[in-house]
Amino acid sequence: MEKIIVGLTGEMASGKSTVAQYLQKEHSATVYRFSNILRDALTRIHRDNSRENLQVMSTMLRETYGEDVLAKAMAGDAKNDKNNIVVVDGVRRLGDIEHLKKIPGFKLIYMETDIQRCHERISVRNENVDDNGKTFEQFEEDRGREAEQQIKKLKAFADIVIDNDGDMKDLHKQIDEAVTLK
Repeated sequence: MEKIIVGLTGEMASGKSTVAQYLQKEHSATVYRFSNILRDALTRIHRDNSRENLQVMSTMLRETYGEDVLAKAMAGDAKNDKNNIVVVDGVRRLGDIEHLKKIPGFKLIYMETDIQRCHERISVRNENVDDNGKTFEQFEEDRGREAEQQIKKLKAFADIVIDNDGDMKDLHKQIDEAVTLK
């Protein structure tokens, strides 16, 4: 099998992490997340991993070291990984894929999910300290923040669009088909 690098993009709670976990479990993929760099830095300086803090850290790093600082790190990790399937979770900007698409085997997958489902998922998954119990209005406000604004534009650059409004069996089928594409 030739190496495939799967870039996952989509709006908040569209199913990116679910896909990454599935690929890790069922296809022994290595998973890298853009947000892990930010979470590691916030943890190290004893700050909450809130959505707001993640966005502030991202902005600070990009303003200080260049817009593509996180993209370069992810592309380097993906390229150097020896696994046959590598997942880069959390692609948010067109600049994020500039370095990744230079690597042979890169596929951008856009996760498309109904906004109500996304809100339901985010308010119970407890990924960020400020997500639990989030109202729909708060969720919509978060979707309007700088870090989320470019995501919809990435759909036009996706190699594959996954409809994640069905059940898990349907999602797994779509993912299995996507990772076998050459």
